[in-house]
Amino acid sequence: MNYHKLSAEIVKNVGGVDNIKAVNHCMTRLRFNLKEVGNANKEALEALDGVLGVVYAGEQYMIILGQNLIPTYEAVIKDFDIQASASVDERLDDFSKHQEPLTWKNLGTKFIGFISASVTPLIPGLIAGGMLKVVLLLIVSFVDAAYVKTPSYLLLSAIADAPFYFMPIIVAYGAATKLGGTPVYAMVATAALLHGNYTTMVAAAKGVTLFGINVKLLSYGTSLLPALLIAIVAYYAEKYLNKVVPGIFRSVFVGMGTIFISGSLGYLILGPLGNMLGQYIANFFMFLNSTVGPLAVGLLAAALPWMVMAGMHTALAPFMTQLLSNPGYDAILRPAFILHNMSEGGANLGVAARTKNSQFRSECISLAIGCIVAGVTEPAIYGVNLKYRKPMYGVMAGGFVGGIIASLLGAKAYVMGYSNLLALPIFQKTVMAMIIAVIAAIVTSAIVTFILGIDEKPAFKVTSPVQKTYPDDAITAVSDGELIDLAEVHDETFASKVLGDGVALKLTSDFICAPANGKLVTMFPTGHAFGIVTNTGVELLVHIGIDTVNLKGEGFDVLVQQNEIVRAGQPVVRVDRAKLEKEGYDLTTMLIITNANGQKIDLQTNGMVKVGTQLN
Repeated sequence: MNYHKLSAEIVKNVGGVDNIKAVNHCMTRLRFNLKEVGNANKEALEALDGVLGVVYAGEQYMIILGQNLIPTYEAVIKDFDIQASASVDERLDDFSKHQEPLTWKNLGTKFIGFISASVTPLIPGLIAGGMLKVVLLLIVSFVDAAYVKTPSYLLLSAIADAPFYFMPIIVAYGAATKLGGTPVYAMVATAALLHGNYTTMVAAAKGVTLFGINVKLLSYGTSLLPALLIAIVAYYAEKYLNKVVPGIFRSVFVGMGTIFISGSLGYLILGPLGNMLGQYIANFFMFLNSTVGPLAVGLLAAALPWMVMAGMHTALAPFMTQLLSNPGYDAILRPAFILHNMSEGGANLGVAARTKNSQFRSECISLAIGCIVAGVTEPAIYGVNLKYRKPMYGVMAGGFVGGIIASLLGAKAYVMGYSNLLALPIFQKTVMAMIIAVIAAIVTSAIVTFILGIDEKPAFKVTSPVQKTYPDDAITAVSDGELIDLAEVHDETFASKVLGDGVALKLTSDFICAPANGKLVTMFPTGHAFGIVTNTGVELLVHIGIDTVNLKGEGFDVLVQQNEIVRAGQPVVRVDRAKLEKEGYDLTTMLIITNANGQKIDLQTNGMVKVGTQLN
């Protein structure tokens, strides 16, 4: 594969270099921070060879590449002048930058994006520390029990515990970076909660005051929420101080004032408040575990494939740590994560057993091993399970059955680890319960997938839309087909031109595209019609078929949301032509100029055209 060519196509279709603020990657995804998400062309990206899928979540535009990730990322960095990590404006004195206002509608997305971004830098450290703890546990349990008393064990144990004990500082870094503050200020204010002076006071358990106010003495190692609250306060404190402190004094007083305010409030309010909220969260999970535990684990494992695709699963990671701290084990989240991965692998094994294509069978087996042994699921999700649709039912069934069994048998994770087979020792004395649940999840998902079968022809993949750039006054063909005069349309409303002049098209393609650059002002819920106001003020109506409103959306896949900015040639609706024509519907598609805005527009009305052919 030519990774330089692939990287060039990806950069072009995320809006070009000028639209990219920063790029980084995880294990399977190329992650872009874009200036304008609307400028990205999702359909064109999904049509590229090597791209398994496209996801927008947590305010990151993610291209799933699987095994093609690293060489493509390296080509992007080498070939283009793009920043390799998220940029941060540490001055905070430019208040002209537009930010999307917080509303009730976007509150959930904003919250998930903030939590995900805050904990993302932390997760690799927690997993690394957790797996080192597993190795030490195995040594003590099966090699040398006396090793636990040696200096080597104590030092290595300190390394393994460090990501957990200093977790608040790392969380503060992630939160400050996400907010756009200076990370070190939030980190310093949070680190004060772990300073020896304070921890000594906590151990002494004597009354302590700050400014005459009692300080609640609590242990904040392995805590999450106090750090998030401190980072938020530090951000707004720094922002305010940058605004009121004269420029000549900022370098002296802004940093000092920020850590003073956020650090002091951390002792007095933010730390205790975060600790209290953490207790509520722990109590909530404990309540679930003691009441509907089996159902909760099963449902979460079944829902995780969709959460992974939305990027929402990372928001749960910090709560695993909260549970490992109090009550000391995780009986819901980590079991569900592992069983989801096992189910993804099991579904791929089911596909491998069912398919007649030997090459595809080999690919499925390879992806299954990746899910089960390595815990990497995105290639399996986007490359097979979602692509062929029916295997997703197998994944959900396997996760649900495995989750029920794991909870009923009492599986509990006692340290952080990967969601794969190699992490099974984290379940310690309940490991056999988890092994049984893992087997059940794999077998169930494989059997369900095998029984349901797959269509050897994969689910539709949107064809690459026209890449040509059109002037704003251009009106183009909305699909491939044969142009006919409106007077020939078998519908009096359109033929009489009562709605306006225009042209009709006998379709030879399933995709109906935007006829001009502009805004999609109307998108009928049924998908059979949409309206666009062009950048020059012309109002256009595209009506797909005759009497297709009666289908109530059946056979129409809407690809663009109302009020989105579109460009000529961009796919808007996919039509299941074969199905609807079989049912007797006339799919002649009309392009009507409902308001010419004082402009004289003459359209071509005959001949064979391709999508994007200019008609005026």
